[in-house]
Amino acid sequence: MIRKQITSHYSVSEQISLDDVDHLAESGVNLIIGNRPDNEEEGQLAFAEIAARAEKNHIKALHIPFAGGQMQASDVAAFKAALSTADNVHAFCRTGNRSSLIWEAANQAESAKKAPSKQFDVVIVGAGTAGIATAASLLKRNASVRICLIDPATDHFYQPGWTLVGGGVFKAASTRRNMADVIPKGVEWIKEAVQGFLPKDNEVVLETGQVIAYQQLIVASGLKLNWDAIEGLSDTLGHNGVTSNYRYDLAPYTWELAKNLDGGTALFTQPPMPIKCAGAPQKAMYLSCDHWLKQGLLDDIEVSFYNAGAVLFGVSDYVPALQSYIEKYQVNTHFTHNLVKVDGPNQLAYFSTKDENDQQIVIEKSFDMLHVCPPQCAPDFIRNSPLVDEAGWVDVDKETLQHTTFANIWSLGDVANSPNAKTMAAARKQAPVVAQNVYDALAKRSIKAIYDGYGSCPLTVERGKIVLAEFGYGGVVMPTFPNWLNDGTKPTWLAWILKEDLLPPFYWHGMLKGYEWFVKPTMRK
Repeated sequence: MIRKQITSHYSVSEQISLDDVDHLAESGVNLIIGNRPDNEEEGQLAFAEIAARAEKNHIKALHIPFAGGQMQASDVAAFKAALSTADNVHAFCRTGNRSSLIWEAANQAESAKKAPSKQFDVVIVGAGTAGIATAASLLKRNASVRICLIDPATDHFYQPGWTLVGGGVFKAASTRRNMADVIPKGVEWIKEAVQGFLPKDNEVVLETGQVIAYQQLIVASGLKLNWDAIEGLSDTLGHNGVTSNYRYDLAPYTWELAKNLDGGTALFTQPPMPIKCAGAPQKAMYLSCDHWLKQGLLDDIEVSFYNAGAVLFGVSDYVPALQSYIEKYQVNTHFTHNLVKVDGPNQLAYFSTKDENDQQIVIEKSFDMLHVCPPQCAPDFIRNSPLVDEAGWVDVDKETLQHTTFANIWSLGDVANSPNAKTMAAARKQAPVVAQNVYDALAKRSIKAIYDGYGSCPLTVERGKIVLAEFGYGGVVMPTFPNWLNDGTKPTWLAWILKEDLLPPFYWHGMLKGYEWFVKPTMRK
């Protein structure tokens, strides 16, 4: 059971077991609410069994079941009444989503009583790449539109640069700016965290209780790096040879480990999809191997790539080039192996996989260096909102990026459920689409801008060469440059120049300023 704490007094989870009831009781829970109908799937534990186990533990259990998308006012009323009878409540359903939604609905009436303290034409949740680029593009279309960006962060990062930090090419400081310096002029920045959404009232509720009203809402909150989903990982990050280029403060440690390793075992991991920049776990491995090869050390280092997926890369056109580097660097590949535990002090990694009889097993592997890509999910305040699909991502039309239920809500970047690669290049292509559609929606015109699923992954296979993977929906290859200039299926020096020298200034002085070079939105006729 993965328990999600919504407040200090209320938590949710997927379907619980009888043992989970015991653990909940031990943690102080005094009321369990089941929001899942019995017999929803074969083999499901009946609520009566859970209630009987709860009674043995001297805690209450209440069944308020409803099917997905069929929550009734009576369910909400019963739920709200139940909350008033206990001070530590846990609710469950199939995934935890329904239990989150009913809590949101029960609290909506109370939150809605508060008059909005501010009102804007456009509210953007998240001041990362997608949020700022969209705000800047929108202002290019209408400088008088009233926009606010909501984000508690004080720093803004050029995250694609962390691969090169981990490879000893960039200094970490070059990838950071003060958030105040990158917020577009004319946009109000609310430096607070979001608690929830009231889409029927066109309002966002902040953790302070402040209510912000909008005409159009853009959700660009990014995703959550779920370090705690791997047992023991959080306690050992940055120590004991355990690192990750997915964090600003850890990328320099990756290079320190690679520089100082002259023998032993180096492991690189990739979790189940979706993750941001699916090539990043391999990039760290290739740059480290390139260094060891040039230092004459590679024969003394056993390098292994443990991938929870079944293939090296999701777009087959780029696999041959990557496979040639797997062979060049003598990398041992292990597919369908998912990292589940790290014992940092003893330098042991544990992977879940299946044996020859298709039975789930856990294998142990020692390491001297371990580069981890963490599991990833939507932020808690998004997953516990009425805006998401069953998997917890904001539910949008994959072309217009408009919410499937609420016409004045849009989402882009890593948090949206559009089936594209979660990359900075995708956000760069999405931002003008959302900006144009929101601009038209504010003017009461029909929306026409569409997103084609474009994403890009510059795969740094060695220092000085990159395989520039560019593709759209369905894995269709979508190169920006003609083959005579740069063949993206092969490693090239030109792609390295693009990554190292051109893209960072392009990002800071182009994308975040609303310049839409190479990404003017396609319009429906």
